[in-house]
Amino acid sequence: MERLDGGSAVPAQFRGGIVALGNFDGFHLGHQAVVGRAVAQARAQGRPALVGTFDPHPKRYFQPQTEWFRLTSMDQRAALLADAGVDAMLVFPFDASLAALSARDFAVERLSERIGAAGVVTGGDFTFGKGRSGDVATLARLGDELGFVAETVPPVMQGGWVVSSSRIREHLRSGQPREAAALLTRPFAIRGVVEKGAQLGRTLDYPTANMRLANYLRPAYGIYAVRGTLADGRVLDGVANLGIRPSFEPPEELLESFFFDFSGDLYGQTIEVQLIDYLRPEAKFDDLATLKAQMDLDAARARELLA
Repeated sequence: MERLDGGSAVPAQFRGGIVALGNFDGFHLGHQAVVGRAVAQARAQGRPALVGTFDPHPKRYFQPQTEWFRLTSMDQRAALLADAGVDAMLVFPFDASLAALSARDFAVERLSERIGAAGVVTGGDFTFGKGRSGDVATLARLGDELGFVAETVPPVMQGGWVVSSSRIREHLRSGQPREAAALLTRPFAIRGVVEKGAQLGRTLDYPTANMRLANYLRPAYGIYAVRGTLADGRVLDGVANLGIRPSFEPPEELLESFFFDFSGDLYGQTIEVQLIDYLRPEAKFDDLATLKAQMDLDAARARELLA
């Protein structure tokens, strides 16, 4: 799969494609239905299957001070879309010029002229254009005028609820990673570079791989059973502290993962850590011996849950 600048005309081999259009943060069951429909249409018509998404997220552009909410990085999203059979991901830079486009101008300039779209697939709640002035009905009318077919995919329901990124975020903030995973179809995962820390874990026989949370959503702080994928493809079970480490000064927000039965240097490597189960909230301990005893219990419980 190719990753393209959505602000420029697409290469000739991708013109005339079927485009799934949306933010697709998390690429959950609902997003998979939209993209799956676009891929199926593209294959049936012998056309390229494309996904158009936005970076930064429009919410981040209009509300830069909002709390972090991302469920996937763009690299993670690209990998998920490639696995779904997408031929190219078009990343529209969401800037002042894009925000100022009317719904009609977006359809004309971006979908018709730059992509030459033969079809556009969206979810039912999709909006576009300055002030979110365009909706799926608007897109259908513009498609009739400009020569592309606009299709709307109904929401996916699970347990009587619409599958949505908002609901997934609620689960993660409530310490419910398994419930979030059911909607994502995989565990929520944080990808980042392992940094060298104060090496306090080594003094407790728990050397950890420390990562920043960057612009990911902040799940509930606490101790998690985790599964890590290393740069070389190895998959390791472990236990992690996500939060500010209240037993140490100064407080520092990190994801600190201890991988079972592993010995090696991960500094500078990009790894991905899945949050599988929430064990307990963060806590402050009076001394290192008490902390070490609790860490032993946490590690044992994580091994049980991951077995």
